[in-house]
Formats: sequence, C-alpha cells, structure tokens
Amino acid sequence: MADKPHYHGHRQRLKERFLKGGSNALQDYELLELLLFQAIPRRDVKPLAKELLETFGSFGDVIDAPAERLKQFNGIGDSALIALKMIKAGASKMAQEQIINKPVLSRWQTLLDYCRITQGYAKHEVFRVLFLDRKNVLIADEVQQEGTVDHTPVYPREVIKRALELTASAIILVHNHPSGDPTPSRGDIDMTKEIIDAGKKLSITVHDHIIIGKKGHTSFKSMGLI
Repeated sequence: MADKPHYHGHRQRLKERFLKGGSNALQDYELLELLLFQAIPRRDVKPLAKELLETFGSFGDVIDAPAERLKQFNGIGDSALIALKMIKAGASKMAQEQIINKPVLSRWQTLLDYCRITQGYAKHEVFRVLFLDRKNVLIADEVQQEGTVDHTPVYPREVIKRALELTASAIILVHNHPSGDPTPSRGDIDMTKEIIDAGKKLSITVHDHIIIGKKGHTSFKSMGLI
C-alpha cells in the first residue's frame, strides 16, 4: 500500500489540538487549515491558508472576503468557499439570536458584538436599521442600503416609512467605515439629524447611530450628537 501523504499526520495533530484546547490552541493559519482540509481532503492546504492570510490580513478578513476574490486562489472551489462562508453565517446567526425579540438597550455590548460580526469587516459601506417596539424590543433588523468604500446613499424618508410599516416606536442606525476609522463624517452627522427630525414628526425615536470599524466603534449618543 502506498504511504499516506505527509500532511495526514499534521491534520490529525491539528484536530487533536483543537479538540483539546479549542481555537486558542491554534494559530490563525492553522484554523484556516482546519476549515480548508474539510473541503479539500486531497491536498496540503497549509500554503493556501498562509497565502490567504498574507493577502487579506487576518482570519476575519479572509472569512469576510468577497467570494469572487477567494475563488481566484488555486484550490478555492465551491466546497471551500462554503466552508469559509459558513463561519460568518453561523457566527451572525448566533449573535442575532442573542438580540432579536429582546430588549436591546439592556444588551448593548451584545448588540455591538453582533454589528461587528455582521459588517465590521465589510469592504463597502452597509447601512442597516434596527427597529424597536415601545418596550425597546428588537422586532426587525434590516439592511437598507449598500454603497461604496466610503459612501452609502441613505434616504431619511424611506427609513421612517419602513419604521411605520413595522409599527416601530424607535430605531437604531448602524453603518460601517471600511477604512477602519469609526469617526463620523460631516455627512454622517447631517444625515442622522435629518432622520431624527423626520422621526420626531411621527413620534419615532432615534436611540443612537453606531459606526462600526474593525477595531472599535463610535456611538453618536455617547458623543453627544443625539
């Protein structure tokens, strides 16, 4: 019988380390290896994992990279792509379950964690609105617009219209800055004021506007902008 490929023993050791110590027992490229060899069983995926990290910068950036970019790498087919994208899908689902149909103002850190998971690594701006009822329970979480690397068109009337359709009493605005710097721009501040003014006329409160960056966030309320 032919000898097993050299990477078989390496894979087994990775599995054992993960089962014993979890993700903390592995380096980022090893976590990627663990994911990739489930989908690519007949190839040494360590070079691919390291190439992905070198290209995109971090584990999170690899997971959140556009599908078309990932598929440019030799070895990333549909199975590997699904393995990578399921990580974000699963994390997003688990985080959403911690806030949906729950009073989010008393779960603020959990809400921030969810926002960072869903759009903290996005390569373009994503503007979402969290809709709350009279008890500040989250009743809907919707992406309203997607834009470019530094701009998202937002229409205040459409935001308030959607709140009325959902019979929401309050909203929280969330968008990301792909640059990583969560400092609000003049446009962010002006747009938020327009939505606040439109909401006041119909008794819809804007609790906050959160800007998400890779390494932090900005709260308009905490800055005294709301």
